[in-house]
Amino acid sequence: MPSDCITYQQSGYFTQLIIDYLNQEENLKPLYNHFPSIENFKLQIEEKQKNYLSQNRAILTKELKKQYKNVTASALTSDNIALLESKNTFTVTTGHQLNLFTGPLYFLYKIVSTINLCKELKETYPDFNFVPVYWMATEDHDFEEISFFNFKNKKIKWNRESAGPVGRLNNSGLDDVLKVLANELGIGKNAEYLKELFEKAYLQHDNLAEATRYLANELFGDKGLVIIDGDSRELKKPFIPYVQEELEKQTSHEKVAETTELLKEYNIQVNPREINLFYIEDDLRERIIYQDRKYYVNNTEIEFSHQEIIDVLNTSPEKFSPNVIMRPLYQEVILPNLCYIGGGGEIAYWLELKSFFKASEVTFPILLVRNSVLLATQKQADKLDNLDLTWQDAFSKQQNLINRKVKELSTQELDFTEQKAFLKKQFADLAAIAQQTDASFKGAVEAQEKKQLKGLENLEKRLKKAEKKVHSDKLSRITEIQNELFPNQGLQERQANFSEFYLDYNGKLLELLFAKLKPLEHEFSIIVL
Repeated sequence: MPSDCITYQQSGYFTQLIIDYLNQEENLKPLYNHFPSIENFKLQIEEKQKNYLSQNRAILTKELKKQYKNVTASALTSDNIALLESKNTFTVTTGHQLNLFTGPLYFLYKIVSTINLCKELKETYPDFNFVPVYWMATEDHDFEEISFFNFKNKKIKWNRESAGPVGRLNNSGLDDVLKVLANELGIGKNAEYLKELFEKAYLQHDNLAEATRYLANELFGDKGLVIIDGDSRELKKPFIPYVQEELEKQTSHEKVAETTELLKEYNIQVNPREINLFYIEDDLRERIIYQDRKYYVNNTEIEFSHQEIIDVLNTSPEKFSPNVIMRPLYQEVILPNLCYIGGGGEIAYWLELKSFFKASEVTFPILLVRNSVLLATQKQADKLDNLDLTWQDAFSKQQNLINRKVKELSTQELDFTEQKAFLKKQFADLAAIAQQTDASFKGAVEAQEKKQLKGLENLEKRLKKAEKKVHSDKLSRITEIQNELFPNQGLQERQANFSEFYLDYNGKLLELLFAKLKPLEHEFSIIVL
C-alpha cells in the first residue's frame, strides 16, 4: 500500500470551511488567533500569560483536587494538577459528550491528540509545562445523542428518560446495557478486561459524570490526563461577571452575529440566541429568555426581575449553564489554555467566536482539528492491494469509485462525451440552416437535438450497466471491502466503538494510537495491524 495517511483535504470528509481553514485562506484569517504550528505556540503562551488571572489557578487546582477525591489518580495526573498552580504551566484541552462505553472511536482520537501535543510542546518549550485536559460535557442535556453506542454494527441503547444535565443522571439501568455488551464481547483475556472496566465504571459509580471520569482516567490516567467537570459552583464563581454581561447586554449575540455574516458563504452550524445561557437543576436545563423586562426560564413557570436574577447568579452561580456559544468562553476563563482540539464541526463553531472573545477580553485559543484515523487489518489492506485499490480510492464516494473502476476495467469506451459534442455540432449546423431557410423549424431542430442527446445518454447508461454486470464479481468485492472500512458509507471513527478494535488489536489499540498520531501534521492516519 503506497501510503499510510492522506491529508484531510484529500479525504473528502471535511467541509469547505475546514478545508479553507487548513489551507489558511485569507478570508478566514480574521477569525482565528494563531494557526496551529509549533512555532505559533510561543506567541500563544506569551498572550495567555498576560491575560490569564493568577487567582483562577488556585480556584482551578483546589476544585480539581476535590473532583479527584474519590478517584485513584496516577502520579503523573496528580503532578499535573499540582503544576497548574505554577504560572509557567498551560493546558491543551479537548471536550466531549459523556458517550456510553466511550461511544464512537473519535473520543479516543481527541484525547490521544491532546496528550501527544502536550508531549511535543514540552520537547520544544522545556521551560514550560503542558497539561492535557479532557473537559467533560456534563451539563449537556441532549440525552438522545449519548444514549446508545454501536458494537459491530449492533446498536446498544440505554432506555430511560432524561431532562436535566446528563452528568447528574444516575446510572440506573446500565446493568442491563452492560449485560448486552458483555454477551457481544464474548470470552478471552481482553474481553474480560473490558467487562471489568465497564462494570467498575458504570455499576460502582452513582452518576454518569463519575462513571465517565473513572473510565477516561483508567484509559488515559497513566499519560497524565486531567479530567474536569465544569458543572461546579466553585469554577463558575470566576465566570459570574461574564454571565452577568450576557444577561444584561447580550454581547455574544451581537458579536457572533457579526461573524456569521462574514461566514455566509459557508453552511453555518451554530447561530447565537439573544441570551446564550441555560438555567439548570437536577432534572431541568432550559433556556433563559428576556422579555418585557423580565427573565423567564423556558417551558417553566420560573421568572425573575433583573435584580432577582443577579442575586441568584451571585448566590448560586451553578444554576447558570453556558450553551455552545458561551461554553468556550467559560473554558478559557477557567483554564490557562493554549489550544482547543476538536472535530471539524466543533472548529467550525469556534471560528464564529473570536470577536466575542475580544469583546470579553479573553485570549482566543489556537484551534486544532483533531487526529482522524482509519483502522484496518492486514487482511483488509491485502484485499485493497489485490483489487488494485489505493487508500485514496478507499476514501472515495462509493458510486464514484464504482464508476471509475468500471471505466478502468472496460475494454469499451464508456464515455460518450465525444459523440455528444459531435451531435451538438451537427444540430448547431442544422439550426443555422433552419434560421436562414425557415425560422419556424428552429423549435423542431431543438426538440430533435434533445431527443437524440437523451438517447445517447440512455445508451451510455445501458452500456455502463452491462459492463458492471460483466465485472460484477470484482465490483462486488470492491463494495464489500469499502463497506467494511466505511460502515454505512461513513467514517468508521464516527460509528464504531473502541471495544471491537481493542479485541481485534489484542489490547494494543491505545499503544498504536499514541505511536502513530501526530496532531500538527493535519493528516488522516491509516493504521494497519
